Amino acid sequence: MADPYTTLGVARTADEKAIKSAYRKLAKELHPDRNTDNPKAAERFSQVTNAYDLLSDKNKRAQFDRGEIDAKGNPTNPFAGMGGGGHRGGFGGGAGNQRGFRAEDFQGFGGGAGAEEVDLGDIFEGLFGGRGGGARPGGGSPFGQAGTGRRPPPPQKGADIGYRLRVSFIDAATLAPQRITLADGKTIDLKLPNGVEDGTQMRLKGKGEQGPAGPGDGLVTISVDSHKLYRREGDDVRFDLPITLDEAVNGGKVRVPTVDGPVMMTLKPGTNGGSTLRLKGKGFTRKNGTRGDQLVTLEIQLPSDLAELAKRLDGWKDESDPRSNLGA
Repeated sequence: MADPYTTLGVARTADEKAIKSAYRKLAKELHPDRNTDNPKAAERFSQVTNAYDLLSDKNKRAQFDRGEIDAKGNPTNPFAGMGGGGHRGGFGGGAGNQRGFRAEDFQGFGGGAGAEEVDLGDIFEGLFGGRGGGARPGGGSPFGQAGTGRRPPPPQKGADIGYRLRVSFIDAATLAPQRITLADGKTIDLKLPNGVEDGTQMRLKGKGEQGPAGPGDGLVTISVDSHKLYRREGDDVRFDLPITLDEAVNGGKVRVPTVDGPVMMTLKPGTNGGSTLRLKGKGFTRKNGTRGDQLVTLEIQLPSDLAELAKRLDGWKDESDPRSNLGA
């Protein structure tokens, strides 16, 4: 697999911002939705996403830079450090003697003084069972795999593939189904989870790259868009509703937009601007399945043409003092 820095086209000294910027640019260019006639784009999109997943993880990036893992996140040398021993002599060698086995180290075991080749299999069989010795249970070497003393690592699953899914404010509030295109060009429908918010991650089992032990997973990160009318406050939705002076004075029914569609709300006569009314169950869905509310703050708007209003108020003055409790 290609070097992740090369895949994203960034220097090894690039900071998080540069890496993220490079990923966004490439992901936008290579997304399967924009390259339906180019099957290689899906493969390249997957490579770019995997490279970003590794380099955006500080720990994995440090391990890769040190050569401890490869571009897929797998250990580069699972048997590193096994050649040396803590004692001098024996088969492993002492500290500072990590040269491994040579033919001359075994002179006298089976060949002559000038022997150039030694059959290590014959030596270990003679020492630990097999020909002429007591067989070990199962016939295995006491050193395990290839004389290392350890078993080979288990097969690894394929790498995970990361995705970014933008969701509208209203879709997030109402948990509307979403459709996403995978790296292989296939599309699937997703059900948003309760409590979804900006940054929520969803795991798609078996939707990653193929590996010896099966496929990895797809990791979908949700990005919730803002809205021109609504604001999120915890699990509630905030909304400012303009009303006329007539509606504030006389009351009545007004039509109010919500994330679920418009509803009718009743205003009491003499409603003050700045008052906040609550519409139950019109907010975001919580993790327990219940929903928050929509909080509607009223804003009294005077007519654009004040001439008629001034004519009607001619000779009348409001004698109340709405700022009397402010201490000003």
